[in-house]
Amino acid sequence: MSALKKTALAVTSAALLSSFVVSPASAVVQDTSDDTPKPPAGMSQVGGEQLGRTGTQVNLGPGAPVLPKDLTGRSWMVSDAESGEVLASHNPHWRLPPASTLKMLFADTVMPSPELQPSTLEYTVKDEDLADLGEGSSLVGIKENLSYTVHDLWLGVFLRSGNDAVHVLASMYGGVPKTVRDMQAQAEELQALDTTVVSPDGYDSPDQVSSAYDLTLFARSGLQNADFREYCSTSTAEFPGAKEKGKKRESFGIQNTNRLLTGADGVTPYKGIAGVKNGYTTHAGNTFTGVAERDGKVLLVTVMNPSSKEAHAVYNEAASLLDWGFSASGKVTPVGELVPPKSAVTGDGTGKGAQADGSDGSKGKHGPAKTRQAAAGGSGGVGVALGIVGGVLVLLAGAAFLVNRRWPLPDLVRRRPRR
Repeated sequence: MSALKKTALAVTSAALLSSFVVSPASAVVQDTSDDTPKPPAGMSQVGGEQLGRTGTQVNLGPGAPVLPKDLTGRSWMVSDAESGEVLASHNPHWRLPPASTLKMLFADTVMPSPELQPSTLEYTVKDEDLADLGEGSSLVGIKENLSYTVHDLWLGVFLRSGNDAVHVLASMYGGVPKTVRDMQAQAEELQALDTTVVSPDGYDSPDQVSSAYDLTLFARSGLQNADFREYCSTSTAEFPGAKEKGKKRESFGIQNTNRLLTGADGVTPYKGIAGVKNGYTTHAGNTFTGVAERDGKVLLVTVMNPSSKEAHAVYNEAASLLDWGFSASGKVTPVGELVPPKSAVTGDGTGKGAQADGSDGSKGKHGPAKTRQAAAGGSGGVGVALGIVGGVLVLLAGAAFLVNRRWPLPDLVRRRPRR
């Protein structure tokens, strides 16, 4: 063989072997070539320039713990729900399929609407309400020609992630096309500009995307509504079942699919968890946004599509990020911030806060802020006062109402027995 051919063969062999690692212990050749999708080089800088950078962003100060090892989420973010400070992030503006975490935007958009008030309102399901459910959709078990209250339907959305419940509520709201348009408008109002809404339930669609940053904004906004807080923090409930003539209607138990809340399937319940929403599709992988409180501090975490083969990786990584966030709070320089809604921003880019009329200045599709907030706060007394200021957050750990300091929650802490 000529020297030239030997050289060419050596180069070719080296190139082929460059994507493999030999494990001495097992003498097994492992393929380490990486075909995992890469984040785009230029991402949105909403919330701060550092949030638009590729990879992990954290500014550790003296005494700050290092980030957890073995985080595999394509995108994640942990932030302070009070101040809006983003404590650390990893590709937070990467536009990815959101799966059922998009239901947070659905609820934030349509829950306060007059068409869905009061929660005791009953609706008889029609065949066409369930006609366009995606194949393999998660379902709570709604049946045509049976009636359900709005309360029942929201339990179906938050506990069982039921696409059937989403479509029925969308029908009551004015139809799926209107719902999608209004969800997109609400995303833009919240400055969640990574999000494109195609379906109200998060079912995989080629153009439907969101981001860890946007999902965190949806959770933070939704938590202003007392009903939203109740549903996302409920572990178990009874759901209406079959109805036979002359007999009492049957019911069956449903459990929240958020395993950090319920501790199902061997996942350790997270102390202080109070929701918010998990999701899964084959295209999106596992997604999760959660809110938790510890020692008066409230954190939000979002994890999208971890690559770990470990069972329940999305919950384990979210929990480890929350642990880190509670330990690191006050010891890190924020890498960015959660922006307020467009209508709550002054000309200099700062949040307005409460105005003279008692509102927070935000005006959504359903009219002035006080309309949406009245739905959140109930009727009369302290409930309305708190609702007008911004809302309260129901905490499972400690059976408390915690009310935060800046938009979107007021600067008041009250503890009461849980309703």
